[in-house]
Amino acid sequence: MEASAGLVAGSHNRNELVLIRGHEEPKPLKALNGQVCEICGDEIGLTVDGDLFVACNECGFPVCRPCYEYERREGTQLCPQCKTRYKRLKGSPRVEGDDDEEDVDDIEHEFNIDDEQNQKQQQQPQQNKHITEAMLYGKMSYGRGPEDEDSSPPQFPPIITSARSRQVSGEFPISNGHNLGEISSSLHKRVHPYPVSEPGSGRWDEKRDGVVWKERVEEYKSKQSLLGGEPDDDPDMSIMDEARQPLSRKVSIASSKINPYRMVIVIRLVVLGFFLRYRILNPVHDAIGLWLTSVICEIWFAFSWILDQFPKWFPIDRETYLDRLSLRYEREGEPSMLSAVDLFVSTVDPLKEPPLVTANTVLSILAVDYPVDKVSCYVSDDGASMLTFESLSETAEFARKWVPFCKKFNIEPRAPEMYFSQKVDYLKDKVQPTFVKERRAMKREYEEFKVRINALVAKAMKVPPEGWIMQDGTPWPGNNTRDHPGMIQVFLGHSGGHDTEGNELPRLVYVSREKRPGFHHHKKAGAMNALVRVSAVLTNAPFMLNLDCDHYINNSKAIREAMCFLMDPQTGRKVCYVQFPQRFDGIDKHDRYANRNTVFFDINMKGLDGIQGPVYVGTGCVFRRQALYGYNPPKGPKRPKMVSCDCCPCFGRRKKLNKSKGGSNEQAADGGFDDDDKELLMSQMNFDRRFGQSAAFVTSTLMEEGGVPPSSSPAALLKEAIHVISCGYEDKTEWGSELGWIYGSITEDILTGFKMHCRGWRSIYCMPKRPAFKGSAPINLSDRLNQVLRWALGSVEIFFSRHSPVWYGYKNGHLKWLERFAYVNTTIYPFTALPLLAYCTLPAVCLLSGKFIMPTISTFASLFFIALFISIFATGILELRWSGVSIEEWWRNEQFWVIGGVSAHLFAVIQGLLKVLAGIDTNFTVTSKATDDEDEFGELYAFKWTTLLIPPTTLLIINLVGVVAGISDAINNGYQSWGPLFGKLFFSFWVIVHLYPFLKGLMGRQNRTPTIVVIWSVLLASIFSLLWVRIDPFVMKTKGPDVKQCGINC
Repeated sequence: MEASAGLVAGSHNRNELVLIRGHEEPKPLKALNGQVCEICGDEIGLTVDGDLFVACNECGFPVCRPCYEYERREGTQLCPQCKTRYKRLKGSPRVEGDDDEEDVDDIEHEFNIDDEQNQKQQQQPQQNKHITEAMLYGKMSYGRGPEDEDSSPPQFPPIITSARSRQVSGEFPISNGHNLGEISSSLHKRVHPYPVSEPGSGRWDEKRDGVVWKERVEEYKSKQSLLGGEPDDDPDMSIMDEARQPLSRKVSIASSKINPYRMVIVIRLVVLGFFLRYRILNPVHDAIGLWLTSVICEIWFAFSWILDQFPKWFPIDRETYLDRLSLRYEREGEPSMLSAVDLFVSTVDPLKEPPLVTANTVLSILAVDYPVDKVSCYVSDDGASMLTFESLSETAEFARKWVPFCKKFNIEPRAPEMYFSQKVDYLKDKVQPTFVKERRAMKREYEEFKVRINALVAKAMKVPPEGWIMQDGTPWPGNNTRDHPGMIQVFLGHSGGHDTEGNELPRLVYVSREKRPGFHHHKKAGAMNALVRVSAVLTNAPFMLNLDCDHYINNSKAIREAMCFLMDPQTGRKVCYVQFPQRFDGIDKHDRYANRNTVFFDINMKGLDGIQGPVYVGTGCVFRRQALYGYNPPKGPKRPKMVSCDCCPCFGRRKKLNKSKGGSNEQAADGGFDDDDKELLMSQMNFDRRFGQSAAFVTSTLMEEGGVPPSSSPAALLKEAIHVISCGYEDKTEWGSELGWIYGSITEDILTGFKMHCRGWRSIYCMPKRPAFKGSAPINLSDRLNQVLRWALGSVEIFFSRHSPVWYGYKNGHLKWLERFAYVNTTIYPFTALPLLAYCTLPAVCLLSGKFIMPTISTFASLFFIALFISIFATGILELRWSGVSIEEWWRNEQFWVIGGVSAHLFAVIQGLLKVLAGIDTNFTVTSKATDDEDEFGELYAFKWTTLLIPPTTLLIINLVGVVAGISDAINNGYQSWGPLFGKLFFSFWVIVHLYPFLKGLMGRQNRTPTIVVIWSVLLASIFSLLWVRIDPFVMKTKGPDVKQCGINC
C-alpha cells in the first residue's frame, strides 16, 4: 500500500470509485484494476491455466468465478446478458442439468494432490466420502491462483499485496487430522497456507545455530564470568529456559488483608439480615407511609450492595515479564515474531474534540515501542470533516521528525503536548550531549506544528457557501456530513512512510465511512465495526487496540504489556481482551466530582479479574480479532467418560465399543472427519450471511494469526475497503448482533464485553506501574453530570434489551455467576435513583412533620444499628487497605454516588422508560474535550445550565429548611423534644454532607448561583414546605369544649 497516493472516495452501492490526488484531476480507479465483474465489481481473475476467466463463451459477459459458481449453484444458471445457459468449465463442480461426460471427470485430476493423500482418501469409509467431496468442492469453487499440472506438491504464490504481509494460514486441508477451528461460514476466495517458524522446527534450529546465536551465547558467558559465577554447561539452554517461562503471573492479595475483609463482608450480611427483620417487624403506626417507603428503600439498597460487593470476593494483581517476551519473540538478528496490532482512534466533531488533542494521540501511537512493521493506526472520522483530514496530514508530516526523536532518547510520554508541559528537570538522567540542543529544536518544531493546526481550526470556523474545496479544486466529498461517500487515505505506509533518518514509520490511515439518508449508522459502534472491516482488508492484524481521540499512550511499552497475556502460549488463547485502567490528566487535586473513578478501576475491576475478567470500558483495550468475530474460545481436552462394570448401576454404565465406532475413531485419528467437521462443512455456506458480501474480508476472518489475503493490486484492496465501509454492507448480516461492537445501547462497550464473556472467553486486567494510557475528563459539574447521564442511559437500554444480563446467556453456561452479578449491577444501578431520591427526601419530611421512620428504639435493638454502622465502616477500611485507594478518593466516590444518583441516574431512568414505552429517542452528545489554556482549572468553576441541577438543588434546600424548622420546633417545645430530634438531624446532615461538592459547584468561584437555579429550587422547596405545614403545622391546636355535651353556654 503506497502512502500519500491520494484520497480514495466512493460508494459500492452506487458503483462509484474516485481517486483524488494532490493536484490532479479525479481519475476513476477502475482503470487501475483491469476488467472487473459486472455483478459484484470484483476482478475477473484467471483460470487454472493462467488465462482470463470467461464465464459465457457466447457473449463474453464479464463475470468472476464466484459469481459464476453462485449463479450455477443457486441462481438461474443463465448468463445475465445473452440468457444462454452456463456450461460447466474446468474446475467447476457439476450441477443439475449439466451434460454427461463420457471421459474421466477432470475433477479428480484437476488439482495436485499427493499420492499418499489419495491413498488415504480411498481408505476412508463410504460414510465420509461426501465430506471429502465437499472440501474439494470448496477448494475448486473458489480457487483463483494458477496450479501446476505436474504431480508435485503445490507451490504457493507469494503474497503481493504488501511488503508487510504476514505468513498466513487458513485453507482447509484436504484430508488431514488438523483442527479446523470453529468456522461457521463459507469460503469465497482462496487462502494459501504458509509455514510459520516455531521453536523446534527446522527453520528455528537453523537460525539458532547461526552466528548471531553464537554471539549471544558468548555474551552470556562473559556476563557470567564478570559476575564471578561459573558458567553453565549449556548457557543457551538457560536462555531458552527463561524464554519458556510464563510471560505473566497472577499475584493474590495477601491473606492478612483479604481474609479479614471477607469475614467482615459475611458479618455485615448477617447483621443486615437482622436489621431488615427488625425494620419489617416493627412498623411505625403513626407514620406508616414514611416507614413503608424507608423499608422498601433499605431492601433495595441491601440488594444493590450484594450485587456490588460479592464480585469483589476474589481480587488479584498481575505481573508481566517484558524481558521474557523479548527473549521468546525478538531474537537478535532475526525478524520480530511479535504479533501485529491495529490501533483504532475514533473522532466525530473536531470542534468538540480538538484536532490538536487527536494529533497528540496519533503521535503517541506512531512512536510506540513496538516493531514499526507490526503497527497500523486507523483514524475514524465519523463527521467527515475536512479539518480532521488536513490535521491528520499535518500530523503525518510532523511524525517524521517526532518519532525518531522519541526513540533516540527514549522519552516518556510520547505525546508532545504532555511531554513538553511536564514540570520536571528534563536534563535528569540524560547523558547525550546533543539532547538539550535537539529537545529545544523539537520544541520549536512542535510550536510551529501547533500554529499550523490552530490556523486550520480558525479557518474551519467559517464554512464557505459552496462548501470546502480541496487543493486540486475538487469539492470535499464530505461537505454533506449526512450524505457522503466512504473515504480512505493512506498517509503513512511502507512505501513513502519514512522519517527524517530514513527509518520506516507505522502505517497511518484515514477512514470516513459512507453515510446516506435512510440508513441507521449506529453511532460509535458502527464506526468501530467499519474500522474492524477496513483493517481486516488492508492489514488484518490478529489484535486490535481502540482508543478515544483524547486518550494518548502514556507508557510506550503498553502494547508489550498486553502481549504478555495475549501471546502467552499457556493461557493467552482463551483471552478475548486485555483492559487497562483509565487515568486522567487535568483533574483538580481534590477530585471534587470523582472524575478519576479510582474506586471502580482499582477495586471493582481487580475483583472481576479474579473471576472471569473485567468489563470492557470503551477505551484502552487490546482485543483478539477472532473474539470480535463471534468465534468461541478454543476448547481444552475433554475428560474421559467414566467406565465401569455392570455390577452396580449407580456408578455408570459400561462403555461398549463396537467395531463401527472404533473404526470411525481410528479414521478420525488417521485424518478422517468427526461430527464437528460435519457441522463445520454444513455451516460454510453462511459466510456471506454472517460477515457480509466481501470475499476478501470473509477470507481474512479465517486467519487466526492474521495476515493479508492474496490480492492482485493495492488498488483492489482499496476498492474492497471502500466496499466494507458502505452504508448498506451490514444489512442482513450479524454485525452488531453477534459480531463486532454490539448495537442496541449508547454504551456499546458493556454489551460487547458481555457477549464475549457469555461465549466462554475471559478477559485480563493489566495495571502497569506507569499508566498505559491517559486521557481528559470533564471537570465541570454540568459536563460531568451529562457524561454520567449517558452512561446510565446506556445501562437502562441494556436492561430492557434482549441482551440483558438478567435473562441472557444462560444457554451455554459459560458466564460465571459472580461475573453475572457484576453485569446485572452495571445495568440496574441507575434504578437506585428512585429509592435514593425518596430516601434523601425523608429527612426533610420527618423534620417538617415531626414524625420519624423508626419507632422508639430499645437498648437491644440499638445493637443492630451499631453493628450495621461498624460493619459498613470496617468493610470500607479493609477495602481501602488491600486496594491502596486513599480514603479521600473513597469519600469522593460516595459523595458523587449520591449526587449522580439523584440527578443523572434519575433522568436516565425517565428517558429510558420513555424510549422503551413511547419510542422517544434521545440524542447522543459528545463530551467536549476542549480546555481553557489561560486557567488550568478554570473549567472547574464554569457554570453551564442543565435541568440535571434541579433535583439535587431542591434536596439541598428542603433539607436545610427542615433543619431550621426542626431546631425551631425543638426550641419552642422544650427540652424533651431534643431527644427525637437528634436522629432526624443526623439523617438530614447525612444528605447535606453528601451533596456538599454539588453545593460548591453551584456557588462557583464567585460564590454566585444563577438566577434560574434559585428560582426553580426555591419555588419547589417552598411548595413542598408549605404543603407539609398545612397538613401538620408546628403549633399545637387548641381544642374547645364539646358543645353536644355541655351546651352552647357551658
